[in-house]
Amino acid sequence: TESVDRLVRVLASGGFDSVVALGGGSPMDTAKAAAALHEFGGKMTDYKVPFQQETELLKTPIVAIPTTAGTGSEVTRFTVVTDTASGEKNSYGGAAYVPAAAIVDYEFTLTCPWRLTADTGIDALCHAMEAYVSRRSNWFSDSLALSAVAAVGAHLRQSCAEDPAAREAMMLAATQAGLAFSSSSVTLIHGMSRPIGAHFSVPHGLSNAMLAPTVTKFSVDGPAKARYADVARTLGVTDRRGDSAADFLYPALLELNHDLKV
Repeated sequence: TESVDRLVRVLASGGFDSVVALGGGSPMDTAKAAAALHEFGGKMTDYKVPFQQETELLKTPIVAIPTTAGTGSEVTRFTVVTDTASGEKNSYGGAAYVPAAAIVDYEFTLTCPWRLTADTGIDALCHAMEAYVSRRSNWFSDSLALSAVAAVGAHLRQSCAEDPAAREAMMLAATQAGLAFSSSSVTLIHGMSRPIGAHFSVPHGLSNAMLAPTVTKFSVDGPAKARYADVARTLGVTDRRGDSAADFLYPALLELNHDLKV
């Protein structure tokens, strides 16, 4: 909130017709939060979920330019801001946080180091997988989520090896996954990831990666098993038909974590 408040003071100094949010998830979320707080006033914590700020277009619109392939914040109706006073990592939602425009260019990711590429890539996978197995999933989010899952399965490892074509595919996957979960929801992986990140300063994508196999193992035999099976097939870890394909997802996520040194 301290960074948000500083940016709000800059905006209040006058004359700005837009906010350009350039960077990874944290810079984009900070810019989104500040643009909204500048317009609505008060404290950032006044607006944390379940409150929804549904103004569709801010008077100071946001143009988002992601430089990592993971968060999807350039297209989502959410922003996450840590309360400086309490250390609590809060989520904020509503149409007010959707950027007016997004410039998605994979060349911004070409200088991202290996660890950052891996962590943000797993974040994109979690967004897509969680959007698809969520109870709030729908036909629109499903198509985007599965497209992103397929791209991550085919390209994440090569993206970490600095393959430009793979980084291009991952950039698209991250944006698709952002659209997917913004139209559906995330699940227990993200629910548990936020406090880990806030209390132990673990990067968001890395904390998701730490949790993804265990949460999947816990959840896979529940009502969404058929959807987990779809994820496993789409990720490319099995071609088995039926719900039993879901059983291949947990070991595949463990193997991915091993390969990416999580």
